[in-house]
Order: sequence, then C-alpha cells, then structure tokens
Amino acid sequence: MGALVGDAIAARDGMDLVGRYDPAGGDGITSDLDELEAADVVVEFTRPDVVMDNLARWHQKNLHAVVGTSGFTPERIEEARSLFGAGPPNCLIVPNFSIGAVLAMRFAAEAAPYFSAAEVIELHHDQKADAPSGTAIATAGRIAEASDQRRSVASNELIAGARGASVDGVPVHSVRLAGLLAHQEVILGGAGETLTIRHDTTDRSSFLPGVLMAVDRVAELPGVTVGLEALL
Repeated sequence: MGALVGDAIAARDGMDLVGRYDPAGGDGITSDLDELEAADVVVEFTRPDVVMDNLARWHQKNLHAVVGTSGFTPERIEEARSLFGAGPPNCLIVPNFSIGAVLAMRFAAEAAPYFSAAEVIELHHDQKADAPSGTAIATAGRIAEASDQRRSVASNELIAGARGASVDGVPVHSVRLAGLLAHQEVILGGAGETLTIRHDTTDRSSFLPGVLMAVDRVAELPGVTVGLEALL
C-alpha cells in the first residue's frame, strides 16, 4: 500500500513526494529521517506494533500525520489525543480510506435506531495483521453510539468465541481467507425483517482518492480526528 500511496502523491498536481521511509531502507527508500525535513505531512501505513512509536516521532518533528495503519482501539486513540493535543501538528486516523466504506459506516449508524440489534462481519485477506479490522471497530462503535446495543441472546456458546468479539455490545466476526481483499457486512435485525449493508473493496486503488484528500486537508483539522467523514 505504501508504494501505491507514494506513486499517487508523486503524480498529484500540487503535491511533492519528499521521500519514502523505512528503517530497513531499500531501493528508493530512505532509512534516514533527516531526509524528510522538507515534508509537511507523513502518511503512515505500517503495523500496529510500531505505529504509536512512529506517531511520537512525527509529532516531535512537527509533521502532520495521516494514519492508515489498523489496530486503533479507543485506548490508542486516546493515547494519540494526549500526544497531539490541540495541534499543530495534527493527526488524522482513518480506519478506511474508501469513500464507499465510509458511506456504508454512515448508513449503518443512521439505520441502527430503527432496528433492535446489529452484527458486523468483516472479511479480509489472510495476511492482514490484526482482527477485527479498524473499520469493523469503528462501525460497531458508531452503531452503539446511535442505538443502545445491550441485549440478551438466548444462545449459549458451545465453543468460546462462537458469537464473535463484542465491541460496545455489537458482535463483530472476522473472516480471514486467501482470495479476499477487504469486505464488510452489517446486518441489522428487527421484527420480521433484516437489513444488510455491504461494502466490497476489489482493488486497493479505491483507497487512493481518500488518502490524497486526507493529505491535502489534514492541516485544517486541529489535534486528532478519527475518520475520513470529517472531510466529506
């Protein structure tokens, strides 16, 4: 994903690609942070186990951060808020850069008050570093904010975990299979009916318009902002 983002920034009028950074270096990739001194914004597509240390580094260098790394729990978001304060620099944490995925999350939150309960099923390729996805966590959180999801289900788990993880009372189920890229379903249930809201990412190029929008406008958003919808 980092290579795609770098190429998109380099090709975008009004943006300059200052460099590509990885501590391990590589072909066309610097391991020297001093080479990034001319940058205004850093785009962070790394791993959950290193992202918080990286954010501290970008904050110290007074760089706005656009974060596409997964694994941002509410606790991690609060840690980022403590680090960045009211800014600048600012930090935009984006669970999903796809415009369609952002709209699907919004639709699920809007529908939630009209149904008695909801469950989230997220499906990704089998090399994804974490589960559940950041998009699923964010979706469940927004559903719970829109409608109380506390409920009693008669089913007893014969095998622990069969009902999925609970995010603010919303069951979240993760599927990891070769052949998948990034997909999510929200199923809302009420008396005599269900509503399914599904989004499918079939190519990573769908993320690029959202990434470019975030890079272009992160300086407008004070402190830490979560979600691309702040820019829509």
